[in-house]
Amino acid sequence: MYDGLSRPPLSTPARRRPALRAAALALSAALLAAGCGSSGNGADGKAGSSGAPGSAEGFPVTVENCGVKTTYDEPPSRVVTIHQHPAELLLALGLKDRMVGTAFPDSAVLPELEKDYEAVPELAKKEPSFETVLEAEPDLVYGGYGSAFAENEGRSRKAFTDAGIDTYLNREYCGGEKGVTMRDTYDEIRTVGKIFGVPDRADALVADLQDRVGEASSAVKGESKVPVFVYDSGDKSAFTAGGKGLGSELIDLAGGENVFADLDEVFGDVSWEQVVERKPEVIAIYDYEGAGNVERKKKFLLGQPALAEVPAVKNKRFVVLPLTATLVGIRSAYAVEDLAKALHPQSVR
Repeated sequence: MYDGLSRPPLSTPARRRPALRAAALALSAALLAAGCGSSGNGADGKAGSSGAPGSAEGFPVTVENCGVKTTYDEPPSRVVTIHQHPAELLLALGLKDRMVGTAFPDSAVLPELEKDYEAVPELAKKEPSFETVLEAEPDLVYGGYGSAFAENEGRSRKAFTDAGIDTYLNREYCGGEKGVTMRDTYDEIRTVGKIFGVPDRADALVADLQDRVGEASSAVKGESKVPVFVYDSGDKSAFTAGGKGLGSELIDLAGGENVFADLDEVFGDVSWEQVVERKPEVIAIYDYEGAGNVERKKKFLLGQPALAEVPAVKNKRFVVLPLTATLVGIRSAYAVEDLAKALHPQSVR
């Protein structure tokens, strides 16, 4: 069972990715003028051409992250990201030139970021070893899942601190009782923008994502909520998204209702009898693990006699979301758009 602190096991499928807008991430005309590839910062904290990370005003910056307090005397200049969603966030903020390594891609990269992503050295297909990360000589390691800093694999945050390397963990994996919302996504982006001395870029990115969510939510306002079952994985039982995860709010914002929103976990197991009882009209399939994964899941669901009368199965109403689309990162806004289109095709174009 997924414990909410590390990546869902690769043997249990998780989340797929939306059909993305052709438009690139519009970070604002000012950002584009500044040049997303620049790694320097001007005296006003905006992207500049100086190439000197320490030239940004507003430093030192102190950030408390998952119980770890870090003071940055200047913006990080050599960053390793572990997992795809922190890598895409940094690229969307125009920080490619500060990235010296990444690892553990979950799904196809956003088309508008693909070229920059491919330019970043891939340290490992899964989580890299502590020694591999050290070889990249980073001054910061940014982890996406809790497993980025797995103590039993020698990658604890303390181990990096002892080696003189700062760490930052995606806030979704800090734990806590409240659960995760879109506000966490926006706060994550702004915090990372602050750490890197590019707050204006972060604000522009947040504004773009908020516009996407607002537009999709407005289009389905007044529509009846569509019951949605999230199928992550499982055969004897169903591994699904509970009410504590971001996935549940994405469904709500898109004009749906997670049929297991009352499950007081990020993820949890439910019985197939419960799925039948709750009569979902749409099944959201979380996709990862590469080609063929989604089709295998659909084949399984359609082949179960017990599920034959479930409206979503009977009508073959499936929506596929990539793993990275349901995490605290830049893709969650895209997930709201694609869910809204799938749940209310008559209202969303």
